This record gives sequence, structure tokens and C-alpha cells, in this order.
Amino acid sequence: MQLKIVTIEKPDETNFILGQAHFIKSVEDMHEALVASVPGIRFGLAFCEASGKCLVRWSGTDHAMIELAKKNAAAIGAGHSFMIFLGLGFFPLNVLNALKLVPEVCRIFCATANPAEVVLAETGTGRGILGVIDGFSPRGIEDDHEIQERRDFLRQIGYKQ
Repeated sequence: MQLKIVTIEKPDETNFILGQAHFIKSVEDMHEALVASVPGIRFGLAFCEASGKCLVRWSGTDHAMIELAKKNAAAIGAGHSFMIFLGLGFFPLNVLNALKLVPEVCRIFCATANPAEVVLAETGTGRGILGVIDGFSPRGIEDDHEIQERRDFLRQIGYKQ
């Protein structure tokens, strides 16, 4: 067994979701969950099929996001993993619960716009995702000033009253 690290390649502000599902119809079911959750959502979805033809299956509503999803899914190459890249102005927060309710979705490894690396194990059979390094390590603990900044920010962007 070998350990490998794959860096997610994307523009800095682009959010993505990395997960695992278990069936070829996952592509269509996740597509439907996304468009039903957020009208007009722009996204790209790629799914690494782990049996049969073992293709990277894909779908989406935004060409650039589809290309990012296909490129990163192929680089990861872990069976039954999926990548969803969201267009600017769309966020995992708005679609995660819908994705978790798709019967084929087994796990969500991460949902972030941070720089990310995927830790893989590779054997003679294939690859599996061991985990994700999402962003950076903490540099300290927030104080009263940072707490107020966080609260103000959430109200500024409309997530709190």
C-alpha cells in the first residue's frame, strides 16, 4: 500500500464538496438534489465509477465547474468518490442536507473553499480516500474582539439577524 496526496486544483474562492456514493445513478440523483435545492445553481459534478467501465461520470450546469470536477475527480481516482464544484455565489451550506438525503451518498469528506489536499491509500486494486486536509492549522484562540467580528460578519452576509 502507498499513501498519496492529491492537491485540489481550483480558483481560491471556489467552493467544492468531496464525498463518496455507491451507484452509477448517483450522478443523476445528486444533480436533481442540487437543482431542486437552489434554483439557478451553477455547478459541476464528477463521480468515479468503481466497477464496470470504471469511468469518471459527470453532469452539471456550468461548463467551467464541470471541467474542474472532471479534472480533480480523475486526479483523485478513488472508487465511488464524487466532486461537486459550485459556481461563484453558491455555497455548500445550501445543498449539503439535500445531498446527504440522496440514498446513494455514503459520506461527505469535506465542503470548503479552502486550499485542500486529499490523503489517499493506493493498493493493487485501486484507491481509497483516508481523509482530507482542509485549510490551515489554527493560529490561536479567538478573543472577545474576534467573537464580535464573527457575529458582525454573519449578520453582514445575511445569515443572522
